[in-house]
Amino acid sequence: MTPLEIAKTAVKALDEKKAKDIQAIHVTKVTVLADYFIIAGATSNTQAKALVDEVEFQLEQKGLRPRGIEGYAEASWIVLDYGSVVIHVFYGETREFYSLERLWADGEPIDLI
Repeated sequence: MTPLEIAKTAVKALDEKKAKDIQAIHVTKVTVLADYFIIAGATSNTQAKALVDEVEFQLEQKGLRPRGIEGYAEASWIVLDYGSVVIHVFYGETREFYSLERLWADGEPIDLI
């Protein structure tokens, strides 16, 4: 799968599980860390885990497994690392505090929904 296909699959999975304010940012020109950052909000720790589980399930169906998962136990900020695509799921005020959209404002916002 291309990075864009991975990003689209992740966004679709997040949207199907009712993630809040899904943002996709193309960051290839800004960093070597990834091609896309996907940022989404959850209304509870339980929903944050459900969102991450769904993304992981949908991508696993396409033969992809994350390189790493961080923050699952606490579920206030969960990160799925697929190499070229990094997915951030935030619960509560954590998203506002870290403000990744502002941090990566030099990237190109794209509409994948």
